Amino acid sequence: MNRAFAVVFALVLVIGIPAPLFAKGETVKIIIKGADLTTPIEITDPKILRDFNVWAGPGLRVNGKEQTEGFIIDWSQGVAAERPNGLLHYEVSVYAKLQEARLVYVVFYDYNPSSEQGYIYLPGKGDKWSQLNMGTIYHGHGFEGNWFRATSTWQNVARRLIARARR
Repeated sequence: MNRAFAVVFALVLVIGIPAPLFAKGETVKIIIKGADLTTPIEITDPKILRDFNVWAGPGLRVNGKEQTEGFIIDWSQGVAAERPNGLLHYEVSVYAKLQEARLVYVVFYDYNPSSEQGYIYLPGKGDKWSQLNMGTIYHGHGFEGNWFRATSTWQNVARRLIARARR
C-alpha cells in the first residue's frame, strides 16, 4: 500500500511541477523589441548567451547557496530608488531549451542614451508577464515589481545591438 501511494505521489509531483522548475534548460535565445526598433533583435549566439543565464540571481540556489549575481541585473545595487523618465523602452524575452525552446521569462529594459545607464524591470503581481515569470523563477525578497540597474555586460551587448539595428 505504501509503495503504491509513493508511486502515485511521485507521478502527481512530476505532472504538477512546471517544466522550468523541474529541469533548468540553457538560455538559447533572447529577443529585444520595442522603442525605436523596426524589427526585433534576436540574440542566438551561444558565446553571448552564456553571459545571460536566466536561472541566476537571488531566489535561486546552487548547492544550497542562494545566488547573488547573474542574468542581466546588477543585484548588488539593489532596487533602483529613482529612474529618469523618458527612457527608451524595450521588452526582453528569454527563451530556454527545455524539451524544446520556449519562452520562459520576460523583463523590460529602459535605456538612457545620455547617461548610458540601463534599467531592468521585473514584472510584479498583476503586471503583464508576471505569471509566466513567477512560474519560471520567483526571486522573492520583494524584487518582483521593481526596477534595477542593468549589468555593464548586458548594457554593452544591448547597446551595440540596438545601435546596429537602428542604422
